[in-house]
Amino acid sequence: MLLGKSRTYHDPIHSAITLDGNDRTESLLIQLIDTAEFQRLRRIRQLDIAYVTFHGAEGSRFTHSLGVMALTRQVFDAIATKYPYLATHRTVVLVAALLHDLGHGPYSHASEEVFGSNHEIWTLRLLKFGKIAEVLNNFSTELIADLEKIFTKQYAVPFVYQLISSQIDCDRLDYLQRDGYFTGAKYGQLDIDRILLALRFDPISQNLVVGRKGIVAIEHYLTVRYFMYLQVYNHSKNLAARFLLERIFRRAKVLISEAEIFADRTITAWLTQDPQTLTCEEYLASDDVVFAYHIHRWSDSSDRLLADLCRRFLDRDLFRVTDISHLDDIQQQENLETWRTKLISQGLEPKYYCGIRVARTKGYSIYRQGINIQTEQGLQDIARLSPLVQAIVQPIQRTWLVHP
Repeated sequence: MLLGKSRTYHDPIHSAITLDGNDRTESLLIQLIDTAEFQRLRRIRQLDIAYVTFHGAEGSRFTHSLGVMALTRQVFDAIATKYPYLATHRTVVLVAALLHDLGHGPYSHASEEVFGSNHEIWTLRLLKFGKIAEVLNNFSTELIADLEKIFTKQYAVPFVYQLISSQIDCDRLDYLQRDGYFTGAKYGQLDIDRILLALRFDPISQNLVVGRKGIVAIEHYLTVRYFMYLQVYNHSKNLAARFLLERIFRRAKVLISEAEIFADRTITAWLTQDPQTLTCEEYLASDDVVFAYHIHRWSDSSDRLLADLCRRFLDRDLFRVTDISHLDDIQQQENLETWRTKLISQGLEPKYYCGIRVARTKGYSIYRQGINIQTEQGLQDIARLSPLVQAIVQPIQRTWLVHP
């Protein structure tokens, strides 16, 4: 493997992220970043269609992935200084941090809701495809297999995959800071330095744990996460925009089956196949730009229904959302039927113009393993030690009626 020049990325959250070209692992990261498969992430928004609600939410999966890698390197290198035998895992953990979102489709999580795709499955598939696979295999023929073990949580040292996927991983630490920054949500600010200092490695269980003095910082982190889901990720306007996007592609599927709609090869594949059955070439050809182009084209469609839905999406003429959480199931359906009757009387198709959406705000829960605190009595879950965490254990579910 040839070593090359160093690289610096100026990040709004982590300042300068510098990769040392003379370091074999960091030279590998530079090569991976330069592949077409990874550069595609520049064209996929981190917060899918939340930009219709928060005008600054324009960050990409590319910038987020760099941030996760930077945080993972900071945490891992600090802990490996105390436990030098962990150094052999440095390459695989940094590569996993960088590539963890490689499989995201257009509009990130929104496409998973609309089409039923799964970015985690696609990440595993894309590791073995194209230039990414070539670069990884040139470094080590065992690297792809080790990455698969991390992404499926089967890696021999749990600490390694927990840095990327756990209740307090570098993925969450980056997106909470980044999403809070770009949406202007002040409650998205974390005391990241204190949190990172609190993270520990437990050599007995080989797990990622938290030092006793760090419990307040972790309480703050969990509270921030709670409010970000409540006020940003599950914002009612986001739900309305996703509803509209889903209706656009539902209508497009009907029209493409009748050959009455423009669609290039990429969109045709998405509209006529299960997205999990797409080829890697078809999947990688799709991004926010391709999907947005078709929505623009369809806004001038001869199909008045599709044209109206696309115009609404482009002009942010979203449907309203009414909170009906206080109603029982029967009353909720009665409200929906009332709107269906109104729409029919106006000559509109109810299945495209109204519906019910449910949003769940995550509380603290055991995610394979919770957040363990080092105490004199051994490792204890933070929920047992913190009344504040106990108060946010239960998720909040809200039901919305979407209508014109």
